[in-house]
Amino acid sequence: MQIGNIKLSGPTILAPLAGVTNLPFRLIIKKIGCGLVCSEMISSTGLAYKSLKTQMLLNSTEKERPVSFQIFGSDPELMAKSAEIIESLGADIIDINFGCSVRKILKSGSGAALMKTPEIAEQILISVRKAIKIPLTIKIRTGWDKSGTDALNILKIAENCGVDAITMHPRTAKQGFTGTADWSQIAVLKKAAQIPVIGNGDITKPEDALKMIFETKCDGVMVGREAMKNPWILAQIDSLIKKNKKTEPDINMHFDLMIDYVKESVLYLGEKKACFILRSRLSWLTKGFYQSSHFRESIKKISSEQETLSLINDYKEILISRQAHAE
Repeated sequence: MQIGNIKLSGPTILAPLAGVTNLPFRLIIKKIGCGLVCSEMISSTGLAYKSLKTQMLLNSTEKERPVSFQIFGSDPELMAKSAEIIESLGADIIDINFGCSVRKILKSGSGAALMKTPEIAEQILISVRKAIKIPLTIKIRTGWDKSGTDALNILKIAENCGVDAITMHPRTAKQGFTGTADWSQIAVLKKAAQIPVIGNGDITKPEDALKMIFETKCDGVMVGREAMKNPWILAQIDSLIKKNKKTEPDINMHFDLMIDYVKESVLYLGEKKACFILRSRLSWLTKGFYQSSHFRESIKKISSEQETLSLINDYKEILISRQAHAE
């Protein structure tokens, strides 16, 4: 798969997830295998006015490339300025959020609100396209109703403005993440598109991605929430697409990944902040495991890297011992 002049190793993309897809999380996904990783959603206003919290979201490393940074906002000038800043820092792709349905984002005229103000959407795309040379993509929903008309209107505008690819999450703005993603809308968009179309929504196992590609003819697949529980899912999808054997991580692989995530988080955030965040994040990676609730309780008050790694190793030994007895 190719987006503009960026050739990806495969058609798998990690979705931008607010509060989740920071540098440490992107690095563990990239290490396992993924065509493209995306940043958290970045405020164009915060970036333009040099908010330290926003600027931190721009941290990157060569090991995660190619990498896409997603921005949101409703002011064409600020969006262009933000895109220019991110390009200067070495981003491979700029993505614009046309799909967030969180109330405060909608109230600012950003995210999915742009799908009902096509004139502003067009101004933003023209301004950003003029400001950067790297590929430009957008992520949308079906719009404000199930017809998908809003999506087709935005597609036409995007193509006319020089956008290089489009991702669709086929739920309406009002749905949020409730109900079911209507993959048929991805098929409609793909049929009308002259640029690559990436499908997103309700991929909970690798086989779902193959089904989406078969049913919609989309060029790539994007996975978000499921990757929080199963970081291997994108690599597994890629293996199935290439007709290779699907990677099934064993206990050692799984816990090595958790250790990498802890170390990268401490390096990126500092020990105190990393441990605070990892109190919830590490539990994602043990869902469904034997005695996972006990592990979740044990990490609720972690305050140091050494303590965290010790608890991870203790839990690993419990699982290995149980596995040995089962055999």
